[in-house]
Amino acid sequence: MRILLAAALAATGLAVLQTPASASAKPPVVTRAALDPALVAGRGADVDFAEQEAENATTNGTVIGPGRDAYTLPAEASGRKAVTLTPGQYVEFTLPKAANAITVRYSIPDAPGGGGITAPLDVAVNGHKRATMTLTSQYAWLYNQYPFSNDPNAGLLHPDWWITECSCVPDATTPAPEIAKPFRPNHFYDEQRLLLGRTYRAGDTVRLTVPAGSNAAWTAVDLLDSHLVGPPRVEVVAANVLAFGADPTGRRDSAGAIDKAIAFARRAHLKVYIPPGTYQVNRHIVVDDVTITGAGSWYTIIKGRQTDLDTPAPDGSVHTGVGFYGKDASAGGSRDVHLSGFAIEGDVRERIDTDQVNGVGGAMSDSTIDGLYIRHTKVGMWFDGPMRNIKIINNVIVDQIADGLNFHTGVTGSVVSNNFFRNTGDDALALWSDKTADAGNTFDHNTIQTPVLANGIAIYGGTDNTVAGNLIADPIREGSAIQVGSRFGAEPFAGKLRISGNTTVRASTFELNWKIGLGAIWFYALEKDIDADIEVSGDHYLDNTFNAIMLVSEWSVKDLYAIPKVRFKDIRVDGTGTSVVSARVKGSASFENVDARNVGAVGVNNCGSFNFPPTGSEFSLTDLGGNDGGWLAPWMLPNTITCDDRPPVVPPPAPSPW
Repeated sequence: MRILLAAALAATGLAVLQTPASASAKPPVVTRAALDPALVAGRGADVDFAEQEAENATTNGTVIGPGRDAYTLPAEASGRKAVTLTPGQYVEFTLPKAANAITVRYSIPDAPGGGGITAPLDVAVNGHKRATMTLTSQYAWLYNQYPFSNDPNAGLLHPDWWITECSCVPDATTPAPEIAKPFRPNHFYDEQRLLLGRTYRAGDTVRLTVPAGSNAAWTAVDLLDSHLVGPPRVEVVAANVLAFGADPTGRRDSAGAIDKAIAFARRAHLKVYIPPGTYQVNRHIVVDDVTITGAGSWYTIIKGRQTDLDTPAPDGSVHTGVGFYGKDASAGGSRDVHLSGFAIEGDVRERIDTDQVNGVGGAMSDSTIDGLYIRHTKVGMWFDGPMRNIKIINNVIVDQIADGLNFHTGVTGSVVSNNFFRNTGDDALALWSDKTADAGNTFDHNTIQTPVLANGIAIYGGTDNTVAGNLIADPIREGSAIQVGSRFGAEPFAGKLRISGNTTVRASTFELNWKIGLGAIWFYALEKDIDADIEVSGDHYLDNTFNAIMLVSEWSVKDLYAIPKVRFKDIRVDGTGTSVVSARVKGSASFENVDARNVGAVGVNNCGSFNFPPTGSEFSLTDLGGNDGGWLAPWMLPNTITCDDRPPVVPPPAPSPW
């Protein structure tokens, strides 16, 4: 069976790392981002589920990983490991506390020509079958170059781009290089929720079995989240959408009925209530001065198809789909919008950047979004400002084609707190100061896992913003855990930027085009100087694949832009494959109480801007004291050239209590 599994995965172009799996019973192991929860206490979102990694459970399947190479199945798994099952095999979890619902994160193969397949997964509790889940890969499996393709057999989307696979521009190379297909497969995982129908106790077992005859050659189970879901919320004094013709069975479109309920609620000064059910909505619901609440995200599901537009919209959209949108900022935006307690399930399977097929969008000021579950949209929440004072709390956003949440253009005075993001196809959280600065915003105590592309949190320009208390794990490629970037036409950084009390784990990815490792946190001066009052304090950078901290420019602008004054204070670095700090730009930084251990290479990789003047590097470091672990030796100060971008990587040990 394992030989057949390896062959099936190899046929997709996926690398497989295997370790023996034990079939003996195992007690429950609860983790957060595949870590001992004690290592991340007080950081990230306070979620209502217990996370259990499949590799820690009982199984007769095959553990794959650990592995961090992009375009492989282990790399996109939480903790960089998963369990693969062939028909007849199982993985069994022991519940650590009472639960009546589960979420399963999984992967199954694509169809040979793309487009996905479906396959069954049996769920049994204490040996008694409860349900058969129908897994799908219709929302997974992207290929090729940005903005990606659903076709595994497609040729290069951009043969005029340089690619690292041949270190060439294919169109300009004779003889033309052979490029293996599928080219760069990625975005392998999806997840699915299931109510179990009753509450089970701690110690009960949940077994996931691939039934005999499954058409999936293999099924990868990454993790199981167990939940104790409360009863449905009831709003008696409200405009109930059922009274306006909404269909809770999902057979008929309910968009018009929801519109009518909203209009009535505004006149009568009532909430809109959407009771338990699945409601078909295939377009945007426009919201302004309204409160809409559901029975809870497990019970009230707003679900829709992606729909072709007869003619492109003025913003360039060629599709529409389910979403709750404020009015456009050019029309004054919306105000006093409050959304809570329901799920938004989209049908987005390809990335078209002009499409407005996001779960929540538009402009909403003086508003709140609380307790939504958003899956299979392009972006969970994309706000086009200017707008102000929105509070986004307690939401779960998973399995997105692009970002999790993006504050785009002039969003001010807003908070994103206690949200959970997993498997985004671009930055999980982003502030993008495009044309107008985002200012006075806070990203606080969010958990981010396995962003497939780009960063966990990205700050592109802006003024007086804060990133605090977040937990970011397992970024895959072309980004890392936290980026501070002067790029994408963003307004310059100004005022203060505070990055404090965050934990990253298994970050610092390999940058495919530069062929170097990034930092868990990286500052990137591509289009302007990064010259503001910036302090990074209290962060923990754990199990870094390459560097913990990077400050970098790009070769073509290396003598134009600088990062002159970043302060690092009270930082812990536990494990680097290479250096603690990599400097590839002109400028300076100071370090105070930055403790490091398990460092794989020289503590500081100081290349400056690669002119190598006899006076030393163009980047200087200031030791403000208390920097333990020997990584910042006196001989390195202030600007000794120690340039080695590609030293041997020494995988660090697993993180442990400090």
